[in-house]
Amino acid sequence: MHTVYTNDCSNLTAISLHGFFVGWQNPPSPEKLLELLQQSDYRILAKDAEKVIGFITAISDGVLSAYIPFLEVLPEYQGKGVGTELASQMLNQLKKYYMIDLLCDEDIQPFYKTLGMSKATGMMLRNYSNQSGKENHS
Repeated sequence: MHTVYTNDCSNLTAISLHGFFVGWQNPPSPEKLLELLQQSDYRILAKDAEKVIGFITAISDGVLSAYIPFLEVLPEYQGKGVGTELASQMLNQLKKYYMIDLLCDEDIQPFYKTLGMSKATGMMLRNYSNQSGKENHS
């Protein structure tokens, strides 16, 4: 496997973005994922040939803070260092900020601890009916 890491999504199509968000009740479509990648302040894609096998995104105020909402690796590529490389590259890009935050399940916290992050207490609100990115008109 020869993985290439890039922040360029200019030639990306929804066709190359299938298989992400495993286990989500209401996952975003590949078209919505493409929009998400295009509109994120920061993004890094992992590609194997022309196939996207993973990505990480971040949003920022551009002054003091950044938030990492997504780190996804296709199941067949997990455990091969792709997520670690994506997260390391993103943290390096964001190192100028005072605070870099993310939310994750407890079982994933040891992964982020190996990257120098610390456990924190936070609050969240999830509108699962909007999880796919489609407008909910109810």
